[in-house]
Amino acid sequence: MATTTTSDVELTAPNRRWFESVIHVLLLACAVVSIATTVGIVAVLLGQSIPFFREVSIVEFFTGTDWSPLFKPAHYGILPLVCGTVVVAGGAAVIAIPLGLGTAIYLSEYATPPVRHIVKPALEILAGIPSVVFGYMAVVFISPLIRKVFPQADYFNALNASIVVGVMILPMVISLSEDVLRSVPRSLREGAFALGATKLDVTMGVVVPAALSGIMASFLLAIARAIGETMAVTLAAGATPQMTLNPLKSVQTMTAYIVEVSQGDAVAGTPEHRSIFAVGLTLFVMTLALNVVAQMILARMREKYE
Repeated sequence: MATTTTSDVELTAPNRRWFESVIHVLLLACAVVSIATTVGIVAVLLGQSIPFFREVSIVEFFTGTDWSPLFKPAHYGILPLVCGTVVVAGGAAVIAIPLGLGTAIYLSEYATPPVRHIVKPALEILAGIPSVVFGYMAVVFISPLIRKVFPQADYFNALNASIVVGVMILPMVISLSEDVLRSVPRSLREGAFALGATKLDVTMGVVVPAALSGIMASFLLAIARAIGETMAVTLAAGATPQMTLNPLKSVQTMTAYIVEVSQGDAVAGTPEHRSIFAVGLTLFVMTLALNVVAQMILARMREKYE
């Protein structure tokens, strides 16, 4: 009987090693595909942007304040698109970050388990709604409300887009922040309570600071998501590239311009068509810079517990 068991082990061990080798290769392939996809995207953006910058001054592109590539004479100053993107993403962050953090603190520290089990899945379902639906709601519902409060507002405006994008990124802030808050060791809470701290003192003075690196990560991911949003801002913000910080004015974001030109308004191979790749490359660099800054911030703020 012992001989049979030893034989079985000798027969199955090579198979087990072979299976582990296959899994290793598959996981490595997944990693390679992910990296290759990123490299391919960057290569396409650079491949089309370099010919664009041969015909358009890079100084004009990054410092000009007039963006009208589809008119004659054409102007390629990207600052109005950058301004529109920053206004919409900044407004969305102002809306989503306080609401998201407050909701996450409630779910983590104050809500009863039945309430948490109902509210959190309901909020996460919100993340599954298509962005075009949010854009439609902005056009038919939110924009008329804004014009009732601010009659001077354009029908398509940055505030309109900021509200819907803020609602779109809200589940991301809530879910990630709540997970981080709940991962704070219970011993920290119990130690604070033992010193006579109230529930609010423990929450704001112990739990939130201990989870601050993860909370900041959720904020930065949400902002990156807001910067890259396309359909909702295309419908809600308008298509008027202009240098303004007034949220009641119509603006155009970088992603909205890419959608506009991709519909066939420009002939392929022309500077007008290649401008969407230059805009996409600029957006990629902005997002990359945001991620680099985020990693630097998180490295300085990260807390480790034994």
